[in-house]
Amino acid sequence: MSRVKTILQQGKVKQAVIDKFRENAADIVGADNISSGEIDLLSTCRDYWPISSIWMLEGAVPALPQLVVWPNTTEEVSRILALANEKKIPVVPYGEGSGALGGAVPLQGGIMLDLKKMNRARKLDELNQLVTVECGMNGALYEEYLNQNGYTGGHFPQSLRCSTVGGWLACRAAGQFSTRYGKIEDIVVSLEAVLSDGTIFSGRSVPRAATGPRADLLMVGSEGVLGVITAADLRIWPLPEKRHFATYTFDNLADGLEAIRKFIRAGTRPAVVRLYDAQETGNHFPELGDKRPGLILLFEGAEPIITAEAGVVDQIVSGQGAVDAGPDFVEHWLETRFNVSAASRLLQKGAVLDTIEVTTNWHNAHSTYQAMQKAILSEEGTMMASGHWSHVYPEGAALYMTVVGFPGENKIGYYKSIWRAAMKACLDEGAAISHHHGIGLHRGAWMEEEHGRGLEVLKKVKAALDPNGIMNPGKLGLEEVQQWEK
Repeated sequence: MSRVKTILQQGKVKQAVIDKFRENAADIVGADNISSGEIDLLSTCRDYWPISSIWMLEGAVPALPQLVVWPNTTEEVSRILALANEKKIPVVPYGEGSGALGGAVPLQGGIMLDLKKMNRARKLDELNQLVTVECGMNGALYEEYLNQNGYTGGHFPQSLRCSTVGGWLACRAAGQFSTRYGKIEDIVVSLEAVLSDGTIFSGRSVPRAATGPRADLLMVGSEGVLGVITAADLRIWPLPEKRHFATYTFDNLADGLEAIRKFIRAGTRPAVVRLYDAQETGNHFPELGDKRPGLILLFEGAEPIITAEAGVVDQIVSGQGAVDAGPDFVEHWLETRFNVSAASRLLQKGAVLDTIEVTTNWHNAHSTYQAMQKAILSEEGTMMASGHWSHVYPEGAALYMTVVGFPGENKIGYYKSIWRAAMKACLDEGAAISHHHGIGLHRGAWMEEEHGRGLEVLKKVKAALDPNGIMNPGKLGLEEVQQWEK
């Protein structure tokens, strides 16, 4: 029995039921692929939800599973889920735990289904520019595999090195090059998944079909509450022929946003578009200073296309009063974009920090930033609330707020207060409460305000596909959040 303190545990399965499950599951995956060892329970019991990290530093965790199971094949996943469903044991799918909102917390104990052994590329289809890959493949290794064969997957979340393909799909992820290649829902063509009763199903990898709603693509963004994604067919692209880098600064954020709106409207598609407020510009690029917002752009692809795109963009941003700062700052961003060591250092010094990303249209992009920044700064203990925009569209962009506070002893209360303030400001401005981090446990409190009656439809889908409620209980706002409320 674990001696670790748990904060949010909402119950556990009777030990006799777990013991019987383990005995039967050993016949499916082998005894070596099941563990109740404390180190295995601890290593899979949480994600990168900042509050989890604070509790860990204090010697506690949100909740603990009772078993970890490592399947090797889709058939093993099917049999394990069917067995768990029969015994009504909760199951939480687990990739590498890079989520930021408590989506991997096993609130009711049960089984952590660790999928990292399902890490194979099944097929590279060069003619159709598709790859079939299993859910547990690490993101960096996936891109490395494609690069070795002359391709790129085009998907580069900041968590690339500590996330999985299945996690990208389950959380509806977006990568840093998304304006060129799309988000994961644009990249996936079909997927294979397993329902709670063990049913295996998959979609067809055709460019498009008017054959009714796609059952397989319903799993994208479902965060493990409907079943387990086990493999996917993803679009790939030849490695780019050329890259072009550009950096600009503006007198104010409004000019920068209007420049982006105009060059996206004109049809250009830089792979990377990131507009930082003045504070973040100074933090990331000290040589640019912290007085002017900075915009970095990365174009890649066939040389004639990106040369034309870069020319159109330069003409448009110059018309908005931009000052050309050269290409070197993009090089610096590429070298540092996966480095999150500063966050770890701040956490160890007593800080509470988080990133809150929302989706805005162009008409409320600037006002949402202002409202959220004002709301967060109004909370006692906040030291910084800065922002940038990325993942841009003809109809708007993702706003990414970074928060750092030193609230003293009341870290949990402060964390809840900044989120309440930020979400209220977001919803009051008409923005969406998440762009790519998803919902998990923490954001579930605002799902009703986000979806309205649509949330009841999602609940009906959940009830139909998972009638015993074993799949990742308590997430996506589909059930009452009993101990983590706004």
